[in-house]
Amino acid sequence: MTEAHASESQESGGAACPMDYILRMLMGPWTTYIVYNLRTFGPQRFGELKRRVNGISAKMLTERLRTLEGAGLVKRDYEATIPPKVTYSLTVRGHELDGVLGSLAEVAIRWQAEDAAAKASRTAELKAA
Repeated sequence: MTEAHASESQESGGAACPMDYILRMLMGPWTTYIVYNLRTFGPQRFGELKRRVNGISAKMLTERLRTLEGAGLVKRDYEATIPPKVTYSLTVRGHELDGVLGSLAEVAIRWQAEDAAAKASRTAELKAA
């Protein structure tokens, strides 16, 4: 969040949320999936990352990687070989999210299990009725 945006928010009577910038960036399409894969599997070439982020187009992956690179979360290593070798990895700044994303993943896994159990329970109740 820019200082101007934070100032405007405070002047209008609301407190600026310090997480807004990061959350808006991570909410972009495919972004958390890309960061998760780079965090879990380490540095990857474009094709490998595209295979792991199932369903993403090359255009969207390129766009998201450029956004993450611009935000300082992803590093693009280019080797001038034939064909060129480009590898993507998380930067130190990107790895600062490891703990937060790890905790978020734990909550997500638990919620998925709880929701699946609740759905199974409702289905069993309906069949029994």
